[in-house]
Amino acid sequence: MAATLMKDAKMEEIADKVQKGVRLSIEDGLYLYETSDLLTIAQLADQVNESKNGNNVYFIENMYINPTNVCEASCSFCGFKRKPGEEGAYTMHEEELLEYVEKRWNDNIKEFHIVGGHNVDVGFEYYLNTVRTLKKHYPQASIKAYTAAEIEFFARISGLSMKEVLEQLMEAGLDTLPGGGAEILTERYRAKMSPDKASTYEWLEAHETAHNLGMKTHATMLYGSIDTFEERLIHMDRLRQLQDKTNGFMVFIPLAMQPRKVNAGWHQRTSPYDDMRTVAISRLMLDNFDHIKAYWINIGAQLTQMALTFGSDDIHGTLIEERISHSVGALTTQGLTRKELIHLIKGANKQPVERDTFYNIIKEY
Repeated sequence: MAATLMKDAKMEEIADKVQKGVRLSIEDGLYLYETSDLLTIAQLADQVNESKNGNNVYFIENMYINPTNVCEASCSFCGFKRKPGEEGAYTMHEEELLEYVEKRWNDNIKEFHIVGGHNVDVGFEYYLNTVRTLKKHYPQASIKAYTAAEIEFFARISGLSMKEVLEQLMEAGLDTLPGGGAEILTERYRAKMSPDKASTYEWLEAHETAHNLGMKTHATMLYGSIDTFEERLIHMDRLRQLQDKTNGFMVFIPLAMQPRKVNAGWHQRTSPYDDMRTVAISRLMLDNFDHIKAYWINIGAQLTQMALTFGSDDIHGTLIEERISHSVGALTTQGLTRKELIHLIKGANKQPVERDTFYNIIKEY
């Protein structure tokens, strides 16, 4: 590390910790959020990423499916949900689901990414049957379905434990949980922003239960609204504590909050500076996570390419038709092609690697 980039003793102390593999504290993370020395943070994060992943950057050909947008919850950041009977409300049943997938399917797709509303009108059996139907007709695709908040919801409406819910879903064909529903894992945040959804403890419990059943899962963080820097770091610390215990998380995905309207001003969006800093700090704090994902849907393709030198080694996937971020103020397209993803990665002088859900290499480009 070039000595000229070290602005003060605290940054030198943090850099020394990183180079020796010593875990950073929340206090260290707060310094990294407050310092103006973004380039040193980026260099440190890039160094950690290179030690874990070399020059590889991963992507997957996947399809988003949102089977229903009917939801009992009232999250203040969501533009996707509808109440029963409200204009625009929908629930795909088996025939509609298969028609939706068939119109968008290609044989390179390796994963279905499924999240939706907490719809009390259809019951747990509906969600089970969605998994069964997709696994029956597309057995070659992994099923990444239902956030931890949905798992808690299923347990509540079915009278089952979360373990029993997960066991039934796995029997139906579920392969992994997505990382959504985490938002910020502090109760102050959740009481204000998502009061009807799983608590911090319940979200962590769902993933720990899945890990104990042998399932690998994902973790997210939705930043850029009322959250403080300290709350972001508490969130990361809670994830890494669970990872110490189970080693069940595959990847961490920081998600930039989207404003409620697409024409919202830039003052209502996260700044590129904050986006890149948060990717880099995630890489430095989450020392026991192998992968950090830059989510192009939220930060755009160009910043995603920049994130590949700020500690990220994954740019997600093709998606085909993303709806949730685009139901609010996302400015990006709803999907990217394999060719476009490869172009982004090569443009950052990185090695494009197509993967499956579990980071097994399918092809290098």
